[in-house]
Amino acid sequence: MRPTVGASATLEAVCYTSVTAVLLISSPVFSDHVTPPGHPERVERADVFDAIASRQLQNGGRVENARPATVDELLRIHDEPHLERIESTSGRAVMLDPDTFVSPQSATVARVAAGAAIQAAEHATQMGEPAFALVRPPGHHAERHRAMGFCLYNNAAIAAAAALARGVERVAIVDIDVHHGNGTQHAFYADARVLYVSTHQFPFYPGTGAVEEVGDLDGAGFTLNVPLEAGANDADFLLVHEAVVLPVLDAFRPALTIVSAGYDAHSDDPLASMQMTARGYGVILKGLSEVARRHGALCGVTEGGYDLRALSTCLEASIRALDGEPIEPIDASPPTRRGERAVAAVRAAHKSFWPQL
Repeated sequence: MRPTVGASATLEAVCYTSVTAVLLISSPVFSDHVTPPGHPERVERADVFDAIASRQLQNGGRVENARPATVDELLRIHDEPHLERIESTSGRAVMLDPDTFVSPQSATVARVAAGAAIQAAEHATQMGEPAFALVRPPGHHAERHRAMGFCLYNNAAIAAAAALARGVERVAIVDIDVHHGNGTQHAFYADARVLYVSTHQFPFYPGTGAVEEVGDLDGAGFTLNVPLEAGANDADFLLVHEAVVLPVLDAFRPALTIVSAGYDAHSDDPLASMQMTARGYGVILKGLSEVARRHGALCGVTEGGYDLRALSTCLEASIRALDGEPIEPIDASPPTRRGERAVAAVRAAHKSFWPQL
């Protein structure tokens, strides 16, 4: 799964020099979460984050050091046995499931990742400007009671719960990772205060995210899954965002929008079968930012993305989009009809909840 080009050469080739007003939140401890050789969620991903943060500082931008989440902050999403299980791995290397591993420092690193997401959300809501938490391990697969899919704590969900506890009335989580965020969906499935939107390859890991999963009880209609068939390209993703994601986000009027920013739908990613580009991600982030700013603020927190070069270029494009810089339009390739089929399915499932569709 490792690229043939060394990490330092890859980063040198793809980093940019433009300063941005977006606050980045990062930490050197993200290199301390060590997975087995060949694992896609590898230490070199932290090198990408460090390179972007370093370039930000060199050019006069702002980077804030991440702080760990408190136990109370974690318990808003996870139960006590889960926290105890993760903490019990301190000082040891443990396999939690066939995909998810920890090293001696991983429990501490995971708390810092969750804290960074909270910081990004706090900055966005308090200052009215975007922030981006560059963290690992990712979080959106972590359930209330267990780690899974490389994820220990659910960073985005923890940040959303913290915002609600501070009095933010409506939070949207827009998950652009290629895998469905089962843990995030389940955390707020019956909660009308949180709109969870996910665009993802389907059928695919982890098996959740069907269009018919729309929420329950008070939360009915506030889970919006946009499953896309393998092979979807930039135009397909842009179509579903313009046709269903942005109209619903606009109607919900979130005071805070959290982007679960996974970049594994990129055409070079080794774990999926999509055809997105960094330019496509930039256009999508720009659209999300424009809608989010009409109603409140936006922050991002990293999820997946396992090709180092693609991860770096997608992050740079996303940061520039959040900063309001002009974004080049996507290539002229038309939608493949995968986007059209996804839009039709979402409209059928949600027409009674969102008349905008």
